[in-house]
Amino acid sequence: MNRRPTLLAAIALTAAAALSLSACGSDDSSKDKDNDKIAGADTGSEKSASPSASAPAVVGRPKIELPSDITLTFTPEQESDAVQTAVLKDNAEFIRALNAAIVAQNPRLPALEYYTEGEGAVAAQEWVGAFKDAGWTVTGTVRYFDRQVTVNSKNSASLSYCGDESKGFSKVIKTKELKGTKVTKDSYTAYGVQLQKNKQGVWELVKISSTQGADRCQP
Repeated sequence: MNRRPTLLAAIALTAAAALSLSACGSDDSSKDKDNDKIAGADTGSEKSASPSASAPAVVGRPKIELPSDITLTFTPEQESDAVQTAVLKDNAEFIRALNAAIVAQNPRLPALEYYTEGEGAVAAQEWVGAFKDAGWTVTGTVRYFDRQVTVNSKNSASLSYCGDESKGFSKVIKTKELKGTKVTKDSYTAYGVQLQKNKQGVWELVKISSTQGADRCQP
């Protein structure tokens, strides 16, 4: 895989195609170079007040924790508009839950199911399953920036953002070997997300797409 496999385009369109490990290429010369990388999703534990720490648990929301070798940052974290802020926060929690599921090697991690629905839920589960089958996890630092929310209706919104995955990697669990450590244009990915608000007020991910090496996200 090219660095951390990008879950993204996979989730958006075809759950099956993007889930193949070739999409995350185990090295920079990978024959099948996907547009999708899995944006690292980190959920900080109570022990740490790092930027990757998960938002405080609110009425029934799952508490998400990740190991100290995973760090996620999100910019901006909130907006002046309350609805946009809610979308940003729930999307960040989805990303954290996704990584937590990979670390736990559990495609049906309750936190991941909490923040996904429909097509997005199926693809996320299959993606985590691909990591589990390969014996891989994730590690490192991923920075999400230029996060822009568009509220389409009372229960529908879209979100676009960039991911700097130049310091985030896939790791073989048994050997601790890091995959795809060379930084390239493809280390920077543009994401497009569709979300729907459920009856509990949670903005669930229903679709997500990505463009690896997008010009708008380059440093």
